[in-house]
Formats: sequence, C-alpha cells, structure tokens
Amino acid sequence: MRILPGLVAALLTAGSATFAIAQHQHRHDASAPVAPDSRQFVEFPAPLVEHTLANMRDHLQTLQEIQTQLATGHTDVAAKIAEERLGMSSLGLHGAAEVSKYMPQGMQDAGTAMHHAASRFAITAQDTGVTGDLKPVFAALAEITAQCVGCHAGYRLK
Repeated sequence: MRILPGLVAALLTAGSATFAIAQHQHRHDASAPVAPDSRQFVEFPAPLVEHTLANMRDHLQTLQEIQTQLATGHTDVAAKIAEERLGMSSLGLHGAAEVSKYMPQGMQDAGTAMHHAASRFAITAQDTGVTGDLKPVFAALAEITAQCVGCHAGYRLK
C-alpha cells in the first residue's frame, strides 16, 4: 500500500509533463505560425493586476502542494490546504470581493466554481482518509484545475 502514493506521484508527474509538452510544443518551433490570442481582455486597476496575478501564482503553488500531499498519502493535509487556500473559506484571504467588481460575469462564474470545487475537493479528500479510494479525489482535483484552465483560456488581464 505504501507503493501506491509513490506510483500516483510518478504518474501525475509523467502525465503532466507529457501534457505540457504536447500543449506547448508548437511554441518552441520559431517557424510555426502563432495563433492570435483571442482571449477577452479584462481591465483591472494596476494595483489589482499585481494582486490578482500574485493570487493566481499562489493558487498554482497550492495545487502543487495538494498534489504533493496526495502523493505521500496525506489526504487530510491536502484537504486542509485546499479549503484554506482555494476553497470558499479563502475568499477573504484573496480579496475576492474587491477584485470581482472588475471581472466579467463569466470570469466571476469561473472563479466561484473553482472555489466551490476546492471546497468539494476538501470534503472528498477527507472522505478518502476513511475509504482509501483515491479515484474521487483525483476527479475532484480535476474539477478545480478545469476551472483554472477554462478561465485562463478565456480571459487575460490588461
């Protein structure tokens, strides 16, 4: 059973690397045509741009920390991190009320969905500590990252 967390970590790392290479391979070929960036510009006041970018970097770091905890079998720690730094409990920490005023509705919806998904993940991860079944945890983690990917695919800060 101790081999399972290591195997999961290796698969996540290999799968992430393969996906990243496949997604960005065209950018390394200088002769390949570059598709225009069709994401919607979202204009924030300058101080909020930096604040928001810092929050997104923290979200990414949080996802990495969650994955590390899952890989070592610490689902309870992953749950705590998710709720405190990404879940509905984290909204005050990130100043969500102030930033959301400048977001189009679709961006607000994606952010809210991400925070809800993180709170659901936290519950699922806690349940896994009892059931031992990691499949629901990875499905719940995918729900969080799907919101991030969707938002970044549709919007960019100005």
